[in-house]
Amino acid sequence: MNTSTTGANLPALRNHNAALVLDLLRAAGEHGISRLELAERTGLTPQAVSKITGRLRDEGTATEAGRRASTGGKPRTVLKLVPSAAHAIGLHLDRDELTAVLVDLAGTLVGARTVPLDLGAKPSDVVETAAAEAEALTGGRRVLGVGVAMPGPLDHDSGVLHRVTGFPHWNGFPLRDALADRLGRKVVLDKDTNAAALGLALRAGGRAGSFAYIHLGSGLGAGLVLGGAVHRGARTGAGEFGHQTILLGGPVCGCGGRGCIEALCLASVARGDIAAAARFLGVGAANLVGLLDIDAILLGGRTVTADQDTFVRGVGAVVEERARRGGAPAIPVGPAAGGPHAVAEGAAQLVLVPVFGRANVAYPQP
Repeated sequence: MNTSTTGANLPALRNHNAALVLDLLRAAGEHGISRLELAERTGLTPQAVSKITGRLRDEGTATEAGRRASTGGKPRTVLKLVPSAAHAIGLHLDRDELTAVLVDLAGTLVGARTVPLDLGAKPSDVVETAAAEAEALTGGRRVLGVGVAMPGPLDHDSGVLHRVTGFPHWNGFPLRDALADRLGRKVVLDKDTNAAALGLALRAGGRAGSFAYIHLGSGLGAGLVLGGAVHRGARTGAGEFGHQTILLGGPVCGCGGRGCIEALCLASVARGDIAAAARFLGVGAANLVGLLDIDAILLGGRTVTADQDTFVRGVGAVVEERARRGGAPAIPVGPAAGGPHAVAEGAAQLVLVPVFGRANVAYPQP
């Protein structure tokens, strides 16, 4: 597999201490931060910080942001991140469309494209479509890698797909390696719901806590953030929310089972009964709250966005009723931030989190 990445081999971006400095530069924004403050907050020596910031300036990742009055001596030079110095691409491969985004180092959306996609096509054709959309956004920019998010189940560690619900021909396909070979860039693969949950956790900063992101689009799944980190499970299979059986003998689901929440929700949406779909979704959400004792439920996906108020009210009512019966306080249910590109932007963050030493958000620490 070719995992070369333009710009990603820079020592400053691979170095843990440099990642800590970069994260503080990003957090400081346009206001900037001095070398002394960087040393105090990272625990590094002033000499080490000077070497790191010197390299970052030489490669164009950091620049001066002016001077700030000092409590003694000469004014301090303040540094800031140059967001346009590098970028990441995020791809959301849905069952019927592909969304591609380009974000800069600050995570700001720079460009986006959405095109039709047939996930039932040959894997090689899907890889070619995904590669073409990624290349269309690159435009000669320094790109650190490509994050890909799509329905599961899949193995995040190996980058291999399993029997994607409704599309069993993907079973065993090494999508990460195939796309990396085609693009000549680093590629990271994760479930669509995990990618969206990662993006939401990063938006919350140190206040991510524990929540479930429930995504209802052409399918149904959940991304779990527990203790501030994305929870994938021992086999990266956590969050297969849509395939809880809540109606024995119910309608057949694409997974082969009967009475799954996904089948019940999508059937309700198809006949125009959004309130019923919201109640079914609420039953599953209440199950998650009871099992995991999470702090919030966030709803997203195309189907939810189309009638957001009905879904938020319906899911919230079921969750509140379940809490009342159990004598527990109700938790908030609301729409997820991020808009129509939330999954794709989360996929791009799969590439950026290691650059800024934020792996604790993407991967639970031992």
